Amino acid sequence: MNEVLSSGAQRSALVLQSLRSLVHALSVGIIAAWGFLSWPLPWPGLVTGFGALVLAVLLWALFLSPRPVLHTDRFGQSLIELLFIAAAVAVLLVLGVHPLIAVGFGLVGAVLGYVAGSVRAVK
Repeated sequence: MNEVLSSGAQRSALVLQSLRSLVHALSVGIIAAWGFLSWPLPWPGLVTGFGALVLAVLLWALFLSPRPVLHTDRFGQSLIELLFIAAAVAVLLVLGVHPLIAVGFGLVGAVLGYVAGSVRAVK
């Protein structure tokens, strides 16, 4: 009986982590799109777009990846994740996306981060 529950729990943890990774990938894409769309092309737009992309991927790889380079406690990682998602929500608002969509994206990302972090902390 315990094997069935543990495999089901492992499957749900995998699904949560996959959804969390999808939200993070969308956040990186949104931040990079802001860099390209908010500045005139070619030079300011390309430099800002690639710079925002590199900074977002670097932040994700250092703190939020499944095997982060810099290990922090759960609260530090949660703070960085909330700031990362808040940056994506702010970019959506700056780009003119409807506020309900931006807030919905932020809420989904925050809830997934909290739940996936709780599941990982239990392990």
